[in-house]
Amino acid sequence: MPLQAQSRSQSSLRRVNRSRSQAKGSWRSTLQVGVLAAWVGLMAFGSLVIWSASLTIADASFSRHLLGIALGIICATAVWRSDLRNLANISTALLVADIVCIFLPFVPGLSHNAQGMTGWIRFPLIGLTFQPVEIAKLLTVFFMASLGAQYNGRIDTVRDYMKLCGMLAIPFVCIIIQGDLGSSLVVFFAGAVIIMMSGARKEWVLSTIALIIGLVSLILATDSVIDGLFGDSASLIKQYQMNRLLVFIDPSADTSSDGYNLLQSLIAVGSGGFFGKGIGNATQSGSGFLPEAHTDFVFALLSETFGFAGAMLVLILFATLMLSTIHVAVKSDNLFLRLVCVGIVGMWMFQIFENIGMCIGLMPITGIPLPFISFGSSSMIAQCTAVGIVQSIWRCRAKAA
Repeated sequence: MPLQAQSRSQSSLRRVNRSRSQAKGSWRSTLQVGVLAAWVGLMAFGSLVIWSASLTIADASFSRHLLGIALGIICATAVWRSDLRNLANISTALLVADIVCIFLPFVPGLSHNAQGMTGWIRFPLIGLTFQPVEIAKLLTVFFMASLGAQYNGRIDTVRDYMKLCGMLAIPFVCIIIQGDLGSSLVVFFAGAVIIMMSGARKEWVLSTIALIIGLVSLILATDSVIDGLFGDSASLIKQYQMNRLLVFIDPSADTSSDGYNLLQSLIAVGSGGFFGKGIGNATQSGSGFLPEAHTDFVFALLSETFGFAGAMLVLILFATLMLSTIHVAVKSDNLFLRLVCVGIVGMWMFQIFENIGMCIGLMPITGIPLPFISFGSSSMIAQCTAVGIVQSIWRCRAKAA
């Protein structure tokens, strides 16, 4: 080959390699690999769990689960391609949208009752149902982050700290009024994490925790008096919610309802052994002993089917997801987006700890789903959107760089 032709060939090869390197760098700069890998791993493993459940549980529709994943991926992609920084300046609009989402199930014509709760809406034309409070959780994260970012990482006065706490109380109380205690606790924990990361002093936070414990104790004492005088209909805390607290203290106190559920969950988790019973062989859920095995008690189903090894795999994927999201927060130079990241981590952390904790008797029983694993399109769409938000924050960091 002539020297000139060989030189042109080498130059062309260098250009191709440079183009490939730039494309690879661009892909990595707009997608956080750890978050992406953990997300895909959790959805894949969750699909395997729901498919296993669908073999023995009629309500666990695998096709509906896949539809939720498809819609979630679409929402995540749309959010990933968006610039979220402008949301920092519309805190009032975020609060209004948050409240509207929370009370949307009370709108005539949209309200849909599911399992005795009115927290769903039904779209009449397509017949699909959705739980708006899942989106309200994300709106609360944005709302609290927009308020927290105004203090530039340092809250100097008690008045400002109390203002943030008061703003968090608005969506928290609205969800309580709607009747969803579990979701209200998720919102409270995510918002509290944002307030702490906004620069609140340690002594203020500890004083608030002590005040909350005292207030809850007072409510429980007052509620018992009201219940004795006027009956359960006038109580601040409904009987089923009180039963869940009592069962948490002593599972044998109620062997007919929540206590029974917890005992069956403990049996399912313990019977899985190290590698589990295998797909389709989960006797506790398959035989109907474990209620809501594909939703609330999905971790018990997972542990019985795939054993300790499967449970550890899920915990590792969750740890990877949250640590990678914290890495995104650290790398972001925008305080608002950083607070959004830590709020999402707080939301995930509480849901994971509560769902797994209630399955093994460490936390009271609530209806909080396990992210990316539990059956339910509303939760899946919201959790996938949260991943899209994190990836959007990573993409904004890359654009700024």
